[in-house]
Amino acid sequence: MAERPTLETPRLVLRPFVLGDARDVQRFAGAREVAATTLAIPHPYEDGMAEEWISTHQAAFDAGTMVTLAVTLKAGGALLGVIDLHIEPAHQRAEMGYWIAVPYWNQGYCTEAACAMLHYGFVERGLHRIGATHFGSNPASGRVMQKIGMVYEGRLRDFIVKWGRFEDLVHYGLLRDQWAARQTASP
Repeated sequence: MAERPTLETPRLVLRPFVLGDARDVQRFAGAREVAATTLAIPHPYEDGMAEEWISTHQAAFDAGTMVTLAVTLKAGGALLGVIDLHIEPAHQRAEMGYWIAVPYWNQGYCTEAACAMLHYGFVERGLHRIGATHFGSNPASGRVMQKIGMVYEGRLRDFIVKWGRFEDLVHYGLLRDQWAARQTASP
C-alpha cells in the first residue's frame, strides 16, 4: 500500500480523504449547485455514498489510476472540496476533476488547488498531458482551466445528458512542456 501524497499551497492543504470527512462530503457534494456541475455526483447524495466513495481511493491509487485529494484550508483544516487525477498510465496522461463547496466559490481556491495538482502530475507522476472538461453551462470551471494555463481544445455539442437535459462538454488540455515553459516564465 503506497502512501498517498499531501500537497501544500499558500492557503490550502490537499490531503488524502479519511472516513471522518464523509459527513462534510455528503453535505457539500449533496448541494444541488455542486451536483449540477458534474457528471458523477448524484443528487440526492444519500447516506453511505461518501464512505463508499472514500473507501475506493487507496486501491485506485495503488493501481496507479487515480489520485483523489481533499481540498482543505491550511488555517483550521476545513474541507472545501475535492480534486483528482484519473490517470491512464499507458498513455502518460490524466484527466483532472474537481469541485468546491458552494460557500467557498469565487475565492480562488479551485485555481490554487489545480495548480498544485498540475505540478504533482507533471513532476511527481511524470505525466505528459493533463486534460479537463466542463459542462458548457458551467463557464466558471472553464475559467479555472484557463487560469492554470490549459488550452481550449474543443466543444462536443449536446454530448451528455444531465438530469434530462443535453449538455455540451468543453475540453481543455496542457502538455508538460507547455506547463514547464510557463513555470520558467513566471517570476
